Amino acid sequence: MTTVSVTTARANLYDLIDKVSASGKPVAITNKGETKAVLISPEELRSWEVTMEVMNDKELMDQIRESKKDIKAGRVYSLDEVEKELRLAKDVPGKLIKSGKKRS
Repeated sequence: MTTVSVTTARANLYDLIDKVSASGKPVAITNKGETKAVLISPEELRSWEVTMEVMNDKELMDQIRESKKDIKAGRVYSLDEVEKELRLAKDVPGKLIKSGKKRS
């Protein structure tokens, strides 16, 4: 991460904004060697906001944890398998899963 002093940031604010906007990489702003602020792009901010929303959603985090357990236990399906199941289900109205495999 690029680091600049608050004095340099003040003198070059527009250039720093352009740099962050173009690269997507944050710039740390320091005062007396200590980071006081970080300039980030709107996209990076939105990414952090979405991450925090997910992390604060207990139900979603529980689903993620369960999914990780399924992956670790090998309870996964390839894209080809899923596409095949969807094609089969399309051929049988009212039936989402044709085979006896359990989906979670």
